[in-house]
Amino acid sequence: MKSLNVYCTKFAAVVLLSLTIFSCKVGQEESQKNDKEYLTDKVYPLLDSENSRWFFFSSASRPFGMVNLSPDNEIDGAWGSGYRYKVDTIKGFSHIHAWQISGLSVMPVTFSEETTQTIYSDFFSSFSHEKEIIKPGYHKVELDRFDIKAELTSSTRVGFHKYAFPKDKQAGILFNLNTMLGPNENLDGVLEKTGESELTGQLVAAPTRRRPRPLTIFFKIELNQPIKSIAKDAKTGNYLVSLNTTDKPVLMKAGISYTSIKNAANNISTELPSWDFDKVVEDSHNQWESLLGRIEIKGGSEQQQRRFYTDLWHGLQGRRIISDVNGAYPDNTGEKFRVGQIPLNTEGKPKFNHYNSDSFWGAQWTLNTLWGLVYPEIMEEFTHSLVQYYKDGGLIPRGPSGGNYTYVMTGASSTPFIVTAIQKGIITEDLEEIYKALKVNHMPDGIMSHSGYEHNTKLGGGLKYYIENGFVPYPIPEGRFGGHQEGASLTMEYSYQDWTLAQLAKKLGHEDDYNYFLKRSKNYQNVFDASTGWMRAKNLNGTWKSNFDPYQTEHGFIESNGAQSTWFVPHDLEGLATLMGGKEKAIDKLNEQFETAEKINFTAGTSHSQELHPEYRRIPINYGNQPSIQTAFVFHKLGKYDLTQYWSRKVVDKAFGGLSPATGYNGDEDQGLMGSLAVIMKMGLFQMNGGTDEHSEYQIGSPIFNEITINLNPAYYTGKKFVIKAKNNSPSNVYVNKVELNQKVISDFTLKHSDITNGGELVLDMSENVGQKTK
Repeated sequence: MKSLNVYCTKFAAVVLLSLTIFSCKVGQEESQKNDKEYLTDKVYPLLDSENSRWFFFSSASRPFGMVNLSPDNEIDGAWGSGYRYKVDTIKGFSHIHAWQISGLSVMPVTFSEETTQTIYSDFFSSFSHEKEIIKPGYHKVELDRFDIKAELTSSTRVGFHKYAFPKDKQAGILFNLNTMLGPNENLDGVLEKTGESELTGQLVAAPTRRRPRPLTIFFKIELNQPIKSIAKDAKTGNYLVSLNTTDKPVLMKAGISYTSIKNAANNISTELPSWDFDKVVEDSHNQWESLLGRIEIKGGSEQQQRRFYTDLWHGLQGRRIISDVNGAYPDNTGEKFRVGQIPLNTEGKPKFNHYNSDSFWGAQWTLNTLWGLVYPEIMEEFTHSLVQYYKDGGLIPRGPSGGNYTYVMTGASSTPFIVTAIQKGIITEDLEEIYKALKVNHMPDGIMSHSGYEHNTKLGGGLKYYIENGFVPYPIPEGRFGGHQEGASLTMEYSYQDWTLAQLAKKLGHEDDYNYFLKRSKNYQNVFDASTGWMRAKNLNGTWKSNFDPYQTEHGFIESNGAQSTWFVPHDLEGLATLMGGKEKAIDKLNEQFETAEKINFTAGTSHSQELHPEYRRIPINYGNQPSIQTAFVFHKLGKYDLTQYWSRKVVDKAFGGLSPATGYNGDEDQGLMGSLAVIMKMGLFQMNGGTDEHSEYQIGSPIFNEITINLNPAYYTGKKFVIKAKNNSPSNVYVNKVELNQKVISDFTLKHSDITNGGELVLDMSENVGQKTK
C-alpha cells in the first residue's frame, strides 16, 4: 500500500525518467520562463471559473490536498463562491475548499493609526488578472489596495505564503476566523501567540444541512520573523497580527488538522520543515507533472491539448484528505466525536489516507475508468477510506464530509466504485469483509434507504417498496424526508447498483446472493411504460403519473427528465432495447435525441443553475450533469459503433472543448467527475457498466488525438505502456474502420482491462466514412 503523499515520486523514478527537473522560478514573468514546455503549463486553472462553486477552483494545492489554498472573491454560500473570475475583489486567502467544509481565511494588510480600528472589517482589496499568475500548485496576485504582492503554494497539509509588503507601511496579517465562509460559518475562532514567531488556534466549521455536525479545525502558524503584536476585535472576532517593517518577504506556514494543534504542528515539521518557498513550488510542480505525465498525447490542436490536461488536472483534485500525516483522522460517525487512527505499516506510516468527498453519483462512468486504469493507487486509497467509514459507523458512505455521512444524492453509488476496484485487481484482500459491508447498503436500513441528506430517518429512499413491489413509488407515501425522492430514477439506479453487487457475489461464490441481486437488477423494467416508450414514474398503486411529459424535468427523475434518464440501464441495454421494440427502434430513438440535443450543444446551459431554465430543461440529452453522460456509448452496446464514434466526438467538441473562464463543464463538475469523463472520451475509451463485470470491459470510441500513451503503474500492472494510435485522425475523420490490438484484429470494438494493463499497442484506422460493418 503506497501513501498518496509519496507514490508520485516513486512512480516518477520508475516510469517518467525523462522528466526534466523544474528549475525556473514560478512567480517570474512568463518571458523569463525556461524554454521547456511542461504539462503543467498546459493546465488552464481559470476554466469555468465564472461559474465555480466553493470546492471547484484550485491553484496552490497538491493532489487531493487537505490544504486547498487560493483567493476568495465570494464567501457567502456553497454555490457561486470561492474564486469567481468576474469579481474584482479578494476577500481573503482560505486554506480549505472542501465538500461542505471551509476554514482559516487570512489576509495580508497594511494599516495606520487611522485604520487600526476599521481594518478588522474593512480589509477587502481589488486586484487585476493581468498581474496574476496561476499554475497547479502556485498562485500569485497583487492586492491593489495595500500594494502587497502575495504568492501561495502548499504541501499536502500545510499552506505556504510569501508576502512582499511596501517598505513604508505597517505590515500585518488579518485572521478572519469568525465569518461566513463558503458553505458554512466559521465560529468560535481563537488565535494565540505561542512563541516569538508562532501562533496556534482553532475554529469550528458550523454544521450545514448536508453536514449536520460541527467540525473543529486546528491550526499552527509559523512566520520567518518575530511577531510585533496580536490583537482581537471584539465586534468581528477577527485577529490582527502586526509585523515589524522589513525589506525581506514575509513567509508564513499554516498547518491544519482536524484532530489537534499538536498534529497540525506535526504536519508542518514533517511536510514542510524548510523555509525555501521556491523549492516547495518546485516540489508541487514535480508532483503535478508526474501525475499528468501518466498520459502523453500527440496531435490535436494546442487548445485541445491544453483542455485535455486541464480536464485531467480536475480529475485529480476536489476530494480532500482529512487524515494527518501520522494517520489521525476525525471520526464523526458515532454518537460522540472521536479521533480515529489509520492502521500503520511496518515502517510506522499510515497505510492510506482518509478522505472527505462529494458523492460518487456518476463515478461509474468517470472516476472508475480514469483512476482504475491510470491511477490505481488513488482508487485503492479511496476504497480503503470508504471501508474505514464502515468499520467506524456501520455504513460505506456515498459522500462523507467532516468524518461523517452526508447522505448526499441517492443510492449506493460507492458499490460500483469498489466493485470495479476488485474486478481490476486493485483490491485483492479482505474481499469477504468488503462484500459484507457493501451488502449492508443494499438491504433495509442501509444507505439505499436514505434519500438525499436524510440524516435521522430511513424512509425517503423508498427501498422497502423497491424490495417488496419492484419499484420505488412517486411520491413516497410517507412524505418527504430529504432530497431526490424521484421514484423512477431511484428504481433504475438501484437496479444498476444491484447488478454490480451481484457481480461481486458471483466472484466470491455467493450463488444465492448473486441470483437475488440479479433478479432485483431487472426492476428497471417495472418503470418502463410501453405505451409511451419512456421510463415513467408511478405511485404505490402502480398508476402511472398523469399528464406525463418525457421532457418535463424531475417529477420522478433526479436532476434530469424522463428522456434523459430512460437510458440509465447500463447493465442491460439489450433488455431495454427489447422493451422499446428492438434494437433498431431504440437506436433511432436515441439518435433523434442526439440530433435535437446538438442544437444547444448537448448541455442544459453553461452552469448547473441553468438546468431548470425553460430554454434548457427540455433537452433530451444533457452532458452537463451525470444522469445521461453515458448515452453516446449506448449505441456501441447496441451494435452501432459508428454512431458512438460520431456522437462522442460531437459531444467532446461542443460540451468539453472550450477553454475560457465562462465555460468548461456546462453544469456540475462535482469534484472531478466531468473532468474525468472528458479525459476518457477524448482517449476513445469508456466503460458502460463502470468496469464492474468480470473482465472489466472497455468500449472503444473515437479518440481526438493521433497518439495516446498511458504509462502504467508498475506496482499494479504488468505492462509498461499502452499506446493508442489513431491513423489518419482529423476533426472530420471520426470513424474507426479497423481496430488492431498488438497486430490482432478486434471486430467488436471492445477491450478487456487486462488487454490494456498487460501493455501493448492499439491501432485505429480513422476515416470520414463509415466502413466497419456492425453486428
